[in-house]
Formats: sequence, structure tokens, C-alpha cells
Amino acid sequence: MFDELQQRIRDKQAVIGVVGLGYVGLPLIDAFVSRGLKAIGFDVDASKVEQLNAGRSYIRHISSERVAAWRESGAFEATADLRRLNEPDALLICVPTPLSDSRDPDLSYVEGTARSIAAVLRPGQLVVLESTTYPTTTRDVVLPILEAGGLKAGQDFYLAYSPEREDPGNPVYSAAGIPKVVGGYDAHSLALASALYSHAVVKVIPVSNMEVAEACKILENTYRAVNIALVNELKMLFDRMGIDVWEVVDAAKTKPFGFQAFYPGPGLGGHCIPIDPFYLTWLARRQGLTTRFIELAGEVNSRMPEYVIGRLADFLNDAGKPIRGSRVCVLGAAYKKDVDDPRESPSFVLMELLLARGAVLTYNDPHVARLPQTRHHNLPEMTSVELTPEFLAAQDCVLIATDHSAYDYAFIAAHAPLVLDTRNAMRNIERRENIRRA
Repeated sequence: MFDELQQRIRDKQAVIGVVGLGYVGLPLIDAFVSRGLKAIGFDVDASKVEQLNAGRSYIRHISSERVAAWRESGAFEATADLRRLNEPDALLICVPTPLSDSRDPDLSYVEGTARSIAAVLRPGQLVVLESTTYPTTTRDVVLPILEAGGLKAGQDFYLAYSPEREDPGNPVYSAAGIPKVVGGYDAHSLALASALYSHAVVKVIPVSNMEVAEACKILENTYRAVNIALVNELKMLFDRMGIDVWEVVDAAKTKPFGFQAFYPGPGLGGHCIPIDPFYLTWLARRQGLTTRFIELAGEVNSRMPEYVIGRLADFLNDAGKPIRGSRVCVLGAAYKKDVDDPRESPSFVLMELLLARGAVLTYNDPHVARLPQTRHHNLPEMTSVELTPEFLAAQDCVLIATDHSAYDYAFIAAHAPLVLDTRNAMRNIERRENIRRA
């Protein structure tokens, strides 16, 4: 079976199955289909399946034209029928791994997917978990579920872990342009997974086991979370001292070694950075250890929305207005500039805090037309408002939460009475009394 699957992969005859057609799954399909392989996409969301089969995309950086081309070439189809999970030669699991209300890892999507695969798993298939998770998940959680039907990993089927690496909105680092770390259950699993990904990505980095690959992803995002916490804390200090933290960072990054620039913001967003460090702290507690440095970084970052609202309250107070009853428009619902991805966006927390204090809230985002419903935020149904001169002039304060390139910041500064800037988006605008940073 190993030789047969290896040959199918080598000849690009292997069919790829991607489970979870979101911000990770669709770019991964693009990477494989663009290199001449066929793919089947699986998702329990029937609306996603319907849109993709009609040649329409719901993710901004994967165009509808591209999806239509996949369909026209016969290289791709989407389905919600999980009984077909035995058709692909390789199954790549790209489902969400959120946190529970108690900030413990929620592996229900991974476990559910593994059970669906186990129900139809056939000899000779390769299964790869890509969802971000804590070390030992693939071996201790996924493996027993897959083997429950009697097939054995490394003998009847093959198992690996390869962490997703995706930078939405960055065309340089698409899924195909980012090196891929791969860890296998055994030597055969590693060889097959490495050969498979070598068709789709710029470089494959094999590591000794699945746990190293899992820990690699956690390290990457914890590194970023800790350094963002550092500059967020410095921002609060330097603001009090009248020092421009963005200018400080820009000056520091002129050093050609020993420094990497990170910038402050209103909080952390995206699926990975706000969540992954908590996987690690949870795992440490299970090992009888505490990760105080990581936990402190999480506290600093999670405190930033409160800090921003405090700055907004001061700004309004100086204008003789309380937050209660003031009209506040939040610019940006996506978690980062120029993407349509609102996952874990700090804007949701900012909006909740503003509503709790009685603000009359609106928002604008050129890439997020309607606020999505989320598990952890209780916000009313809202749609993006149009930024007209009349609308901006009627606001008491405009809060820049996401610095989309589509915004005309000079236009905003000219018409809004007050602008609170959390992203240094107004850096090229002439200094005005109606603009402050937070």
C-alpha cells in the first residue's frame, strides 16, 4: 500500500481531500490544484459547498474567478457528504480549534472530523491534521479515534501533522509560498506527507515526529503574542510620557541585527495569536508547570481594548461629552488590514465595551459588510455604514481599529469631529487637535 500511494503521489494522480473550507482550507486547495492535482473539499456548511460548486468564493483573497477555473477544469468539487471521505487518497484536516469559555482547548471539531473519517477510512489513505493545536493532539486524540475501527496507523493507513501557515491578505506568503513543517507518525507517514506537500509548497521541512511539528506552530504564534504584548505595554508607558511608540519602534528596527519590529494595537486578532498561547498554558498546567511569562503576555494583550476605551473616554471628556449617548463609529471589523477575516477581532470587544457604556454604536468595514455571529461575543445585528461627510460629521468620535488601505484618512480627519487612532493610520496626516492615538 505504501508503494502504491507513494507512486500515485509522485505521479500527481493522488486525489486530495480537504476537510474545512475556510481561510486555511481554500488556499490549500488552490496550492494543490494550481500544481495539477485534483481536490475534493468537504464542509458541513451547505451554503459554502453550494457557493463553491457554483464557482463563487466567499474569501476575498481567493477570487471567484479562481474557484470557477477549478470547477471548469474538473480539478475540484465541494461536498457536504462526509460518507465520501474514503474517496481521496489523502485527507487534510483544516477545521477550527477554538477555546472553550474556560479558555481550554476545544477539540470538538477535530474529534468530530476524525470520527467521520474513521467511519469510512480505507486501507492506504493518508490523514494529516493541519488545525493548530497543542503537542500530542494527533497521537493522543486523533490516532485512537482513527484506529477504533480496527485499522492500524503506519500499517493500514498513514498519519501526520503539518501546521497550517497562512497570512491572509499577503500575496507574497500564500499557502504555496510558505515552507511546510511536517511530522509523521512513522517513517512511511512522514515520507508520504512530505512527498505530497512537495507538489504544492515552496519547501517541505520534515521533523522527527508529530509532536515537534505541533509544538513548532505553538512556538511561532506565542513568539508573536509575547512580543506584541511587550510593545503594547510600552505603548501605555510611552503614551503617559508623551513619547511616540511607533517612532520608537521604527527607530529601533534600523538596527540590522537582534531586533524584529512588532507594533501595538487595540488587542490581538486572528485565529492563532490570541488562542495558541492558551493551548500552551493549558498543557503546562497538565504537566504541573506554570508558564508565567506567556500568561502575563496574554493578560497584557487582553487588557488593550479596555485601555483603548479609557483613552476614548478621556478624549470625549475633554470635549465635554460622556461615552453614554455619544455617537461612536468603529472603523474596521476584520482583525487585520485589507482582509475580510473577522476571527477573534479586537473590534468585537471594543464594540461590546462601547455598548456596555451606552454609546450609540456604528461600524464601517469595506471588507466585512455584516457583523458575523460569534460564540463569545453578544453583539446586535449590524451592517457596515457608508462614510459620507454628513455621517462622519454627525459622529462624536471615530475609532480606527483596523487600518485598511481603502480608507481615505485625510477625508476622515477632515470631516470627523474626533478621531482616535489605535493603528497609527493617521501618521501622514497633518497634526490636528481632533486626532489622538491610543
